[in-house]
Amino acid sequence: METLKEKNTGSTKQTTIRISGAEALIHCLLAEEADLIYGYPGGAIMPVYDELYKFQDKLTHILTRHEQGATHAAQGYARVTGKVGVAMATSGPGATNLVTGLADAQIDSTPMVCITGQVPRHLLGSDAFQETDIIGISTPVTKWNYQITKATEIPEIMAKAFYIAKSGRPGPVLIDITKNAQFDELDFSYEPCTGVRSYNPSPKINSKAIEQAADLINNAKKPYIIFGQGVILGHAEEQLKALVEKAGIPAAWTILGLSAMHTDHPLNVGMVGMHGNYGPNILTNECDVLIAIGMRFDDRVTGSLDTYAKQAKVIHFEIDPAEIDKNVTTDVAILGDARDSLELLLPLIKENKHEEWHNEFKTKYEEEFDAVIKNDLHPTKEGLTMGEVIEEINLASKNKAVIVTDVGQHQMIACRYAKFNQSKSNITSGGLGTMGFALPAAIGAKMGAEDREVVAIIGDGGYQMNIQELATIYQNKTAVKIVVLNNDHLGMVRQWQELFFERRYASTVMTNPDFVKIAEGYHIKAKRVEKRKDLKATVEEMMASSEPYFLEVKVEKEDNVFPMIPSGASVSDIRLK
Repeated sequence: METLKEKNTGSTKQTTIRISGAEALIHCLLAEEADLIYGYPGGAIMPVYDELYKFQDKLTHILTRHEQGATHAAQGYARVTGKVGVAMATSGPGATNLVTGLADAQIDSTPMVCITGQVPRHLLGSDAFQETDIIGISTPVTKWNYQITKATEIPEIMAKAFYIAKSGRPGPVLIDITKNAQFDELDFSYEPCTGVRSYNPSPKINSKAIEQAADLINNAKKPYIIFGQGVILGHAEEQLKALVEKAGIPAAWTILGLSAMHTDHPLNVGMVGMHGNYGPNILTNECDVLIAIGMRFDDRVTGSLDTYAKQAKVIHFEIDPAEIDKNVTTDVAILGDARDSLELLLPLIKENKHEEWHNEFKTKYEEEFDAVIKNDLHPTKEGLTMGEVIEEINLASKNKAVIVTDVGQHQMIACRYAKFNQSKSNITSGGLGTMGFALPAAIGAKMGAEDREVVAIIGDGGYQMNIQELATIYQNKTAVKIVVLNNDHLGMVRQWQELFFERRYASTVMTNPDFVKIAEGYHIKAKRVEKRKDLKATVEEMMASSEPYFLEVKVEKEDNVFPMIPSGASVSDIRLK
């Protein structure tokens, strides 16, 4: 029962209420403006769910069908809204099922708070029923974690959790709450966290470094920008565009940076990385100044570090000090928020065109178009390609859809060919490469962007890893469009087996169920396309639907994704076939 009190806090008086720890947790979530929670109940978190039932007019809980699905849904919601995603589970297997989503959010810098129930304090360490050391398990894959054992800790720790999750370089936080702390009472009041000792999420920008960067850019003959998700997380899209246009610098993106800049912008030259565009990869090793903005020089971007951009002066805009010089040695490091850093840089930049340098990208694109792109998008063979499916989705959505991809060949094709004219439109599992990500992430994305079309592009392998979330879509009438590109293989693994393991297709052939019947079993409208003549009309029907829709497209079984940088090779060794 709630009772009101006043407590002295220095010169002010603060009203408190006497409530249980479980109810306090709900008040903390409301104070942090959480509106959606994805989760799965169980014994150790049941007091919180009981209180959540009483607040369902203020805080919506989405029952996923697996705790991993809850984390990916929270990620999708966070990525499309920029807010903190929230997931909740019970102790033991409920908590351990969150770990993949935590690891995915950690490496992809996604703000998320996960809450787990735990056995009562007096049973900790006794191997009680459904007890696991989730703090020890999750430490390597969280930005911060904490176990609450007393109800009085809840307000301060929850405020700190949200602050850490969303500040600086975002990431996941896990809070484990013992059952006694949920039942016990406290005098509750809430103050948002505004700082944590020894934690400096936004480093002060060094003006000297800004001047050095400007000097390098202004004197460059072949400057080149590679931008990543840090541009999106830092709300620096307009500043990036201004820099690119003022200095006339070609700009390429990592897969997590995709959509930070309109894909049809004339200075947007495409994707870097293992399956990126030909010119952006090769010309990395020909630029004289490489400007990295909000990206971390992942191995899939750099290939062999021994040969990566050795001829270039490297400028690195980065908010996380740990990323500076971790993989690529920088000449100028600019620590700080991307938006603030670029705003300081822009007045110092001279206008330029670099037309000859741009022509080199155009020439490389023409080579790639003739060797790869025209066959992906406008094939002459009978079988359907993944690329032409993405192209039809572009046309039907007018490049306005949110595209959520799983992991594999379809992911690389979607990232290569999807077109966007709005930021926060490309949602994928980048650093961890989590199969099973797309279906639940699309649920979260659609709930976070109800006014936008959300299309999940999934392979037949990854689809079956979290296929149970079709029930979540049905129960909540979430109008996600699901496209499974079915080649009856684990396609990316099969491609590697073909190219590097002498076609020994070990455990990559998939004997699949009838996906259409499964979708219909969840009362979701479903169709299958096997012929080119049926593709356009069916995609248009799907995109026009106001309800969930499942589309299976049977594509070529042995299509490969090119260009491709072989593992461990130089970006200069990218293959067109």
